[in-house]
Amino acid sequence: MTRNEMRGPVRAERPLSGVRVIELGNYIAAPTAGRLLADFGAEVIKIERPGTGDELRNWRLYAGSTSMLYRTINRNKKSVVLDLRTPEGRRAVLELIGQSDVLIENFRPGTLERWGMGPDYLTEINPELILVRISGFGQTGPLASRPGFAAVAEAWGGLRALVGEPDRPPSRTGVSLGDSLGGLYGAFGAVMSLFERERRRQAGERGRAPAERTVDVALHEAVFSVMESLVADFTAYGIERERTGGRLEGIAPSNAYRCKDGNSVVISGNGDSIFVRLMEAIGRPDLARDPNLATNAQRWAARDILDDALETWTSTLVRTEVLKALDQADVPAGPINTAADILVDPQFIARGMLQDFQTEINGRERTVTFPGIVPLLGPVSLPIDHPGPDLGEHTEEILHSLRKR
Repeated sequence: MTRNEMRGPVRAERPLSGVRVIELGNYIAAPTAGRLLADFGAEVIKIERPGTGDELRNWRLYAGSTSMLYRTINRNKKSVVLDLRTPEGRRAVLELIGQSDVLIENFRPGTLERWGMGPDYLTEINPELILVRISGFGQTGPLASRPGFAAVAEAWGGLRALVGEPDRPPSRTGVSLGDSLGGLYGAFGAVMSLFERERRRQAGERGRAPAERTVDVALHEAVFSVMESLVADFTAYGIERERTGGRLEGIAPSNAYRCKDGNSVVISGNGDSIFVRLMEAIGRPDLARDPNLATNAQRWAARDILDDALETWTSTLVRTEVLKALDQADVPAGPINTAADILVDPQFIARGMLQDFQTEINGRERTVTFPGIVPLLGPVSLPIDHPGPDLGEHTEEILHSLRKR
């Protein structure tokens, strides 16, 4: 059975079937919000500029004319080419907006207003439109007009200060995390607003005013929202958290450890009972029974000793042996997977998280694997309908439907 057969047949009906979304988004944040809505059944019409389209088409472009990054983030959408700088382009997109449920945009604040497409006017043409606006610093406040990319948002929101080794400058994660978080919040805001709109309809209540109905996502706030108790710890205890490399401050032992074959594993043995099982598994019953290591706070104070003990053990075994021993001891652990590892991982495969499509690259068809849809609705991922479309692939279809009305 192939991976695609394991994910099951395409479902006609999904939770957001019947919802139409217009996406005026470039790069990653707004397109991520659109992708999430498209994954679960919304008709997402992505408006792209003539000639180049979304600039993401050229990011990490190793061959061909459209990157796999674009194909991944813009899956299940329709691509329509319109020039919003022209009256004709704006007229067409406004007609589409008038027949839609949600508009997502991630321009610099004020851009829609300069084009004569601000919230008040959009409400005139579509009184129940939900507007999702994603920007670096939000639509209000002293920094609203500033541009902001994920890297800036991650620094501004507090994340960058905690990533990397303590004796080196702050690092960053290998993905545009700030953009992805902003997209997640944008999609959540859209679904939340759709739910509220339906509740008000059923109750016979009037809809909210445009300002109240706008979902305003700031990338730096999206990052800040996942910083846990960063500010609360500072204001309560005067504690300024610092970079701790592979560790997570206050939690031990939990780190990456090198094995005999050069691979590494992550071991999370920080729970009280888990710690005891872990120490027994690595042949250190003395540490398991040490009363000075009975609590997480005590173990954090002894983190160097514990990490040395663990790596002394892992360095004598290959990765598969380490993971087998920890699995038998019921200790949370896992490999540090590369793309090649993920492609053959039975857990990813069993849940439909690897979906293959024939994709054209430099005039030749190649089998390309894309990540499945999260969260699952049932035992396996919903099937992806299609990767991100070619530029303008659906322009005639969509504009023809407008002409017919």
